Amino acid sequence: MAECGRKALSLLEAARSRYESLQISDDVFGESGDDSSDNPFYTTSGDSDSDNYIAEAGEEEQPQQQQHHHHHKRGDKEGSGHRGGSGGGGSGSNGAGPPGSLSRSQAEEEGWTETLQDVTVPPFKETYGPAQKMPATATAMDFFQLFVPDNCIQNMVTQTNMYAKKFQERFGSDEGWRPVTAQEMKAFLGFVTSTSVHRCESVLSIWSSGFFSNRSIALKMSQVRFEKILKYFHIVAFRPSQGSNQGLYKIQPFLDSLQQSFSCTFRPSQTQVLHEPLIDEDPVFITTCTERELRKRKKRKFSLWVRQCTSTGFICQISVHLKEGTDGLATLKNKPQLHSLVAKQLCQNISGKNTIIFTGPSITSLSLFTEFSKQDIYCCGLLSTRKSDCTGLPQNMLVCSSTPAQRGQSRVMMKGSMSLISWYNKGHFRFLTNGYSPTKQGIIIKRKSGEIPCPLAVEAFAAHLSYICKYDDKYSKYFIFHKPNKTWQQVFWLSISIAINNAYILYKMSDAYTVKRYSRAQFGERLVKELLDLDDCSPTQ
Repeated sequence: MAECGRKALSLLEAARSRYESLQISDDVFGESGDDSSDNPFYTTSGDSDSDNYIAEAGEEEQPQQQQHHHHHKRGDKEGSGHRGGSGGGGSGSNGAGPPGSLSRSQAEEEGWTETLQDVTVPPFKETYGPAQKMPATATAMDFFQLFVPDNCIQNMVTQTNMYAKKFQERFGSDEGWRPVTAQEMKAFLGFVTSTSVHRCESVLSIWSSGFFSNRSIALKMSQVRFEKILKYFHIVAFRPSQGSNQGLYKIQPFLDSLQQSFSCTFRPSQTQVLHEPLIDEDPVFITTCTERELRKRKKRKFSLWVRQCTSTGFICQISVHLKEGTDGLATLKNKPQLHSLVAKQLCQNISGKNTIIFTGPSITSLSLFTEFSKQDIYCCGLLSTRKSDCTGLPQNMLVCSSTPAQRGQSRVMMKGSMSLISWYNKGHFRFLTNGYSPTKQGIIIKRKSGEIPCPLAVEAFAAHLSYICKYDDKYSKYFIFHKPNKTWQQVFWLSISIAINNAYILYKMSDAYTVKRYSRAQFGERLVKELLDLDDCSPTQ
């Protein structure tokens, strides 16, 4: 028994050592409690399901494994940028490869070879972390207003009052309305944000007598006044005469401002990931919802993609596009083509820095990675014969061999500095990368199986993507539950959720954290009270 304990401890120490070597700091965005020290991929704890994480992306001939509820949800979603979900491997047959793939002779003519050479990524040209030093006395509001400053809130006040005036000129006066003030607008934001702290489905529950009522903040504003502001709330009151994103014109100025603030306040690490974050529902709420309640909920009409720092969880850039209507991206029916364009938009500001980007199957393609390499952007992506654009890749690397593979066995082919990897672990996994040398080996450390050999690119991908997986669990704590019917308002509140999350990450990296050491929940509760300008701003312990 003692020997097993020593073995588990040695595995954990080895895991943490390798984890740190991959430049991942799992304490930056974590709680101040026990879970901040856990390793989301190289765990040796008995109750962890991370042993199944990489297996979720395996070949379709493998039996479906029991999955964590939100992993399973993402696996069902086509185009999930950061989950292998339903197809990290090939078609599961020995037939011809996917469209655009090359026969053996064509691959040789195109320069694909089994002769491997070392690949070295130049040093990262920037230092990562907060761009400005916040004082130890900085409050939750100070960090939030790095992204939503007073001039932004004042614009909401101006546009809301303009819309209310125009609305009443057309449809008749509203005797109960008076122009909103900046203080009321902050309180309005605080009330809606409180739905993420107290996990209530309706913001109006605050004034009810039910379980989610909150008399401590309800006294700050009457329900009637809140509903009036909610009725007229706007970021852009009137459609611009020309230009702008037609479908998102009511929210685009705020998104542009938010994006600029993300770029100005934080410098991401060398390793970043492109993916779709968890935004449909909080997984805890989904598991408690009845079928009738789920049917009543309207399907999202937009997609949101992000570029995210894998060392901290900070979301550096967002890209929103409508699934229907006049949005230019919606006209691209080809999924890989659409996702390739999204990837280019997200990476347009990182060229020349030697950044390494991790991508999911819907983005990974030889043409995109080749284009990025010319901009000094290096890539490591999971491939799927169903979701990925496999044009220009050797067929023999994309179909399953009739010879049974052993666990940890891998094959690699190269074209220039680009490596195509096929690795077996209860299923075939394929990766395309120019960010890691194919001659360097890594290991996957499992609680039950011990060490499984793999190329370094596989280890790096698994570690970084598992970190983002853990980040999504944390991010759900700031998921604003308020569900407006209008798409632009859905995008707005989602953006506010992301801004609060980024604010907490900057707080964790500042001197202010050493003074108070607030958890995520405490930070969110404090922010709500500061937005509402309540005298007692200390969080509930």
